[in-house]
Amino acid sequence: MRSALILSARGAGDPVMPLATADPAPGRCRRHVRPPAAWWRALILACGLAAAPASRAALPEIALAVGGHKLVVEVAASDPARAQGLMHRRMLPENRGMLFVFRETALHAMWMMNTYVPLSVAFLDEKGVIINIEDMQPHTQDTHPAARPAKYALEVNQGWFRKRGIKPGARIEGLDLAPPPR
Repeated sequence: MRSALILSARGAGDPVMPLATADPAPGRCRRHVRPPAAWWRALILACGLAAAPASRAALPEIALAVGGHKLVVEVAASDPARAQGLMHRRMLPENRGMLFVFRETALHAMWMMNTYVPLSVAFLDEKGVIINIEDMQPHTQDTHPAARPAKYALEVNQGWFRKRGIKPGARIEGLDLAPPPR
């Protein structure tokens, strides 16, 4: 008859878990190793961070210029990035924004659901010419459409265009650096 020796470790709040079962026969040892609960919690947290929404993932950034004024924009070129936009952001630094690159030139519209920062959006044609500029209020579901088919939309802090005297007809430079839509 054989007897077994059970070795165990105990973490805070963890039940007793066998680490190894030693067989009295020389040279024979069977291992039954289970990671402690803290290890599982860390793994679940890591997986959750990897699956974080697009707002948390770093988007590509490019520099744009219009009328001698420069700004740095994040580029939303994928469906998830365009859907997320600037939602859930509590602030947007001056001279920063988001460029939406659409798959097709069409009558696009923007809204401000779950967006905390008042924004201005400029709709642009394929050449980067501003079609129209709309001011948008936070947490509203009002739609703000392009006046005619647009390829891009550029969101910045509300009043950014007005403070710099930028109006429809002005051309945004640097769009050729944006990744293609996907």
